Amino acid sequence: MKKIKNILSLLIVIIIVVNCTETKRAPINTEYIESIKKHRTETDDWMKNGEQSPFNAKGKIEFHPLKYFPIDENFALKSKLFEYDKKENHSMFGTKGEERSATRYGFFRLKKDEQEFKVNVYSNITKTGEKYYSILFTDKTTGKETYDVGRYIEFELNRNKDFIYTIDFNLAFSPYCSYSPNYSCAIPLEEDFLDLRITAGEMKFHN
Repeated sequence: MKKIKNILSLLIVIIIVVNCTETKRAPINTEYIESIKKHRTETDDWMKNGEQSPFNAKGKIEFHPLKYFPIDENFALKSKLFEYDKKENHSMFGTKGEERSATRYGFFRLKKDEQEFKVNVYSNITKTGEKYYSILFTDKTTGKETYDVGRYIEFELNRNKDFIYTIDFNLAFSPYCSYSPNYSCAIPLEEDFLDLRITAGEMKFHN
């Protein structure tokens, strides 16, 4: 009888510990998860059916759904945008060897797992004359789980100097040259290597 009481007492302690652990866990943001899933579904649809997608515009490339890491809110990081006083043009090369130019506009200071790192922001002009802003980076997954050249993130500039941006690596994508040899894409600079594993966003399309 004493043995049974001891077992029951132990079970009660285990249940209490489990319940306390559950309450400490951060609630899952289902709205956020669904928004990323929706974005991925829309991307796949455009890649497959869009006339200007890299699978259709310059010769037909066989399509299959893009591959992604599991959605991880911990890779949605926040920072102000710190503008460089002198916004210099930097030369970088495309995958076909051509020289390109981009303006180093500013940078973000991000923190992940107690590790702080800096991410440069580049501005450039589209063929239609519109300015856009993007991050080009490599990390410890590059050439392994993710495309050999690197990945990109694009976002809209907010005119409020104190605006806090969300840099969401779940939205990191591979450039067009990762799908088709008919494209050339900008190669991130050596200084844009992030010394950590960004296990979020798009993975390699071709094995």
